[in-house]
Amino acid sequence: MTSYEYIAQQENDRLDSFVTAQNTTFSRSAVQKLIAGGNVLVNGKEVKANYRLKINDRITVTVPDPVPLDIKAEAIPLDILYEDEQIIVINKQRGMIVHPAPGVYRGTLVNALLAHCKDLSGINGIIRPGIVHRLDKDTSGVMVAAKTDEAHIKLAEQISSKKAQRCYLAIVNGNISENAGRISGNIGRHPVDRKKMAVLLDKGKPATTLFKVLERFRQYTFIKCRLLTGRTHQIRVHMAYIGYPLLGDPCYSKCNKPLDKKIAGQALHSHTLKLYHPSTGQEMLFTAPLPDDMLNILNILKNKKGSENNG
Repeated sequence: MTSYEYIAQQENDRLDSFVTAQNTTFSRSAVQKLIAGGNVLVNGKEVKANYRLKINDRITVTVPDPVPLDIKAEAIPLDILYEDEQIIVINKQRGMIVHPAPGVYRGTLVNALLAHCKDLSGINGIIRPGIVHRLDKDTSGVMVAAKTDEAHIKLAEQISSKKAQRCYLAIVNGNISENAGRISGNIGRHPVDRKKMAVLLDKGKPATTLFKVLERFRQYTFIKCRLLTGRTHQIRVHMAYIGYPLLGDPCYSKCNKPLDKKIAGQALHSHTLKLYHPSTGQEMLFTAPLPDDMLNILNILKNKKGSENNG
């Protein structure tokens, strides 16, 4: 357990902003978690993250020791794109759950990472060690995990500030007429089906997705998407919201066409991830090639398109 103590030198600073500024190893979200857990006290008392400090307030920050992991390591093969002592970048396969959850404690990416890596960041606790960001179970592609707490904090800040950039490739139902577009709409839990997310007019969190058409087919469109935010199911929800749900998506599409059976889940792939190395600051770009299922579907669509044009 590590403790820090600070004295406020001016009025009206927010508690979470103040603590983040005092110690650069903390991200603001990490500080807010510490405050919510009762690990940040002002004059010996618990307060909220938005508490406004007064001159000479005494702030005590206690960082609990990491809880020993009780998730079992499993020797599951990983497609590793890059690895060093700070980070590991992998190409996640479609169908793999990223981290354990109630009722699912085996076969996840975390189980595989624990077997491969000697150490992982403990910031996200025993269930999600090393996990800085996640992909849905049926979304494939590139993602990064952190081996140290310092790397985790810096990577999380890059993702939060949009310094790190993620681009996805997707096949959607329908023929999009625009060459590019921007979708903005708050995303939150669906008011009726709690397993789904939805665009909400007056609730939820702000979300923005940029898309660009790569190729059009008669009933489908191949697109590239870039996230400006990172909400649950964001691309899937936004594309369905504007009338172009992802091919094969079990939640947001009817999945009643022959091509839906050619893929186990939504046709969505995390194609590139640009980030800056947490130790050196070097810009790094990682690419995960399209998986065979999406390549197969695209080949079917291209062949059909070619035969229609020749006919």
